[in-house]
Amino acid sequence: MRDRSIAIMVAAFACACGPAATHGDDNGDDGTGPDASTQQPPYDGANAAMCSEMDLLFVIDNSGSMMQEQTNLIANFPTFVNVLDASGLNYRVAVTTTARNYNYNIATPLGNIPASTSGESGEMLKKGSMTKRWLDKGDPNLSATFSTLANVGTGGSGDEMPLGGMRDAFEDRMADGTNMGFHRPNALLGVVILTDENDCSYEQSVNLNLGESLCQNQQEPVANYKTFMDSYAGNATRWAAAIVAGPGPGACSSAFGDADEATRLIQFKGLVGTNAIMSSICDGDLSVSLMQASMLFQSACGGIIL
Repeated sequence: MRDRSIAIMVAAFACACGPAATHGDDNGDDGTGPDASTQQPPYDGANAAMCSEMDLLFVIDNSGSMMQEQTNLIANFPTFVNVLDASGLNYRVAVTTTARNYNYNIATPLGNIPASTSGESGEMLKKGSMTKRWLDKGDPNLSATFSTLANVGTGGSGDEMPLGGMRDAFEDRMADGTNMGFHRPNALLGVVILTDENDCSYEQSVNLNLGESLCQNQQEPVANYKTFMDSYAGNATRWAAAIVAGPGPGACSSAFGDADEATRLIQFKGLVGTNAIMSSICDGDLSVSLMQASMLFQSACGGIIL
């Protein structure tokens, strides 16, 4: 990811931050109050309020090839924060990884062999002296703390599941209380995915034949993740996605190394439509993409002035 990827993300979320329904007091700012329900109340135009809050989740690839990309994200995060601060939005930021706990079987002539991957499964990271699993605008040393969070390492599974990790964060990790309090009812929900591989997400246990790869067979339909996010956020206008990955066609190369074509993330971006943008993890000049993002998300803003 190059320097201007951060600006593209901000353009996506700031412009997508359209009207939000008013659902009462926000009791989740300190992590102790109740979280938004599994399904957010739908947008009610009669009770429209200016979008002034933004909840951002970074889903960062922690596989073996991602060290330089993580370093680049960390280096550019202060600029990202400066733009958010200038927008006047009340934002919060959390981090999880593309790695998940997942069990499957490999069929052999001698019977099934159990196999598994392991990871955060959407758990928002909490490190050092953090008292909650996210960073709020105005927190001391926000950029430095994010640097610690975003340094997720390279020991994660090579079967990257960013869409599954995103869903886990807002489904299973909400249900078990791990991420409770993160998403505020009136906030635009934003997801940033950073990966150099294609998505490999599963939701059901699978059986592979000997020699088959986990990322080649029986993945969860991409449309199911879009449907889930629409339901969780309240409707399709109340969330946005910025994807930094391999845009295709085919693999791309940069000083960071190679990136596979992220075909499932490309499909996801297409399903989300105007509230999603995809930039290349191999692109050194994102000025054109930034202009395209501005135009696309101006339309999504629906004339709302932030």
